[in-house]
Amino acid sequence: PRQPAKTLWYDRPRYVYLEFCVEDSTDVKVVIEDHRLVFSCKNADGLEFYNEINLYARVNSKDSREKRSDRSITCFMRKWKEKVAWPRITKENIKPAWLSVDFDNWRDWEGDEEVERAMVEQYAEV
Repeated sequence: PRQPAKTLWYDRPRYVYLEFCVEDSTDVKVVIEDHRLVFSCKNADGLEFYNEINLYARVNSKDSREKRSDRSITCFMRKWKEKVAWPRITKENIKPAWLSVDFDNWRDWEGDEEVERAMVEQYAEV
């Protein structure tokens, strides 16, 4: 039986970020479409995780990527309309139990674009 991975998300001027919290993941698959993200993987114990998110707004699926670490898989998706805040990550106005805002990374956008550019470049080098 598959279960959803605990997921954190946060919003930036040009990208939205999703972090799927699965340690020691294997068989990671991330499919990013213009209006939808599908994530699946297994953990060290062989448990299967699966998340499907209908996105609040359109993203540029070609300029979106993911990065795996020992602790999680982070996806960042380029917004189709930049500098438009997303009040939530899901199209439906419901909050799944497995989804929460990453308050550590959530902050005001003032002067934030330099920070964001540095973050994206850091990911891109991996």
